[in-house]
Amino acid sequence: MNTVEILIFLAVAGCGWLWYENTQARETALAAVREACRAEGLQFLDETVVLARLRPTRTAEGWIAWWRVYEFEYSDTGDNRRRGGVHLLGGRVTLLNVGPRLVASR
Repeated sequence: MNTVEILIFLAVAGCGWLWYENTQARETALAAVREACRAEGLQFLDETVVLARLRPTRTAEGWIAWWRVYEFEYSDTGDNRRRGGVHLLGGRVTLLNVGPRLVASR
């Protein structure tokens, strides 16, 4: 293999690794949102999350990891759509926000 072939191979391998990491992170975000919506009695609309932000950052241990923000929609009454977000650092959920919602008075 010459230098160009090695660089092409490394670029393809890097893209494959990033795709795999993103797929795993998306599955982690989906599972966290499903569980949070179930626990809060919310309706998880469309059963999907959308990657809103992606950037490299450092962990508390000093390692470089991807910081991802996924957005999703949920309903608290069944008649509306509200936005929420879930933040991941590497493969770990660091924040899950379902935002403001209606509270029924009794």
